[in-house]
Amino acid sequence: MTTLDDLPLRDDLRGLKPYGAPQAHLRVELNVNENTHGVPAEVQVDILNRLREAVANANRYPDREFTELREALADFLGHGLTPDQIWAANGSNEIIQQILQAFGGPGRVLFSFEPTYSMYPLYAKGTATNYVGGRREADFTLGPEDAAAQVAAGHPDVVILCSPNNPTGTPLSLDVVKAVYEATRGIVVVDEAYQEFAPKDAPSALSLLPGRERLIVSRTMSKAFAFAGVRLGYLAADPAVADALRLVRLPYHLSALTQAAALGALAHTDLMLQNVDDIKVQRDRIITTLKGLGLTVHASWSNFVLFGGLDDPHGLWNALYEEGIIVRETSIPGHLRVTAGTQDETSEFLSAVARYVRNRAEAANPASVG
Repeated sequence: MTTLDDLPLRDDLRGLKPYGAPQAHLRVELNVNENTHGVPAEVQVDILNRLREAVANANRYPDREFTELREALADFLGHGLTPDQIWAANGSNEIIQQILQAFGGPGRVLFSFEPTYSMYPLYAKGTATNYVGGRREADFTLGPEDAAAQVAAGHPDVVILCSPNNPTGTPLSLDVVKAVYEATRGIVVVDEAYQEFAPKDAPSALSLLPGRERLIVSRTMSKAFAFAGVRLGYLAADPAVADALRLVRLPYHLSALTQAAALGALAHTDLMLQNVDDIKVQRDRIITTLKGLGLTVHASWSNFVLFGGLDDPHGLWNALYEEGIIVRETSIPGHLRVTAGTQDETSEFLSAVARYVRNRAEAANPASVG
């Protein structure tokens, strides 16, 4: 049987494993930061009607410039943005890949601050871009002066700032974005995949775009819009950035079906985002309850919570799995990450963790039982 070792694979790809969290279909799936609330029924009807029309014309190529979608996204984002400042692709994954295809590549450097989204080094590897990981404080925060100093020393061509950060949920000050931008002549990407879960008065890096032609703000419809299966990511930047990405995008890269579905969702923004507040309630409930169990819980502006203080994180992961609950193992020692689910899903998770903590305590000190 043929294996990868038998193929003329690029040398720098040998030994690598594909990215991907376990896709185990359990009763409670809280491992990949999906929006567990789903698409409202009223919006489903509109999307299906739009898809029917798109299928009827599927013999024709889609609008290569996805003009109507760019107009809708600009309107949703506000901040005085115009359609020529918007770009979209098949998930924010493809957005960042296209950015590195245009501005990274052999002999160029991508810089980010670790721990952060584990796909960033893989984007770099796939585009033959060198990856350099900077450091965060012990609480995973970044300060403007230290961040700028690290970037200046690394001479990167592209910097990615994850805001709020994944997998830690840590907020990012706009002062950090401004300092990093001034410290480099390269492209600065602020990945705001979870921005909708931040406090309502939290400023977005979108407000920094005027006068900063090298700044890109990336977003996704996967999380707050409950649209992970559609794969629609987008960015806002100077119009010249979109022109650069046209040089590397594949022809007609956004299908007519994707465009139709996204337009249907954006036509009902209020309905699509109505569950964000409930998700934030469940997130904060997780934080409070896990702290009460004596675990280390990190501040989060996202739809997930990173928690630690675990001497055997895989043991807890496995105990949850056996109860039909899946969370995410991370590269951060002693930690796990859990997505904020529905009220019932969150209750199941918290009850299971409480049982695990209680059982561990009783096993460690059996004399105290009873």
